[in-house]
Amino acid sequence: MTSPMYINSVPVFKQLLTALRAILAGADAHVLANSIEPDAFLQARLYPNMFPLVKQVQIAADFARGISARLAGVDVPIYEGKEKSFADLDGLLAQTLGILDSVNSSKFEGRESNEIVLRPGTPKEKKLSGQAYLANYGLPQFLFHVTTAYAILRHNGLTIGKRDFMGVY
Repeated sequence: MTSPMYINSVPVFKQLLTALRAILAGADAHVLANSIEPDAFLQARLYPNMFPLVKQVQIAADFARGISARLAGVDVPIYEGKEKSFADLDGLLAQTLGILDSVNSSKFEGRESNEIVLRPGTPKEKKLSGQAYLANYGLPQFLFHVTTAYAILRHNGLTIGKRDFMGVY
């Protein structure tokens, strides 16, 4: 039997990152077709103190990789976050989806109560069980950044809807 933590994480990440990849391809085509400077979208924010689109996508990918690795008990893949274009973001999402494809679902078995330490050694250190980490921290963080990326593009005129956000399920 496949672990519920696997079922409620990796397939969700893959579905939404695949959808985000398609949305970003649409945004890239939109800026090209309308002679819009790509940074008008890539650096767009919903509010001045929020991260821009490019950072929202980087963080979403980082959470998908990090959550999956921590729950599987393997090293967290680290990326530098130097993406500056739609092509760079597409590459990042392709790499992340490749990592998610390689995650062995059996590594999640019995890890619901394993301790996950957030921000180890800092004043903000927090310890959570694997199940609490996924349900109360990881998934909400991932969903926030994917949703914010979607909202930035929608706010800036990209014609997308809920079906685009959801992708294929």
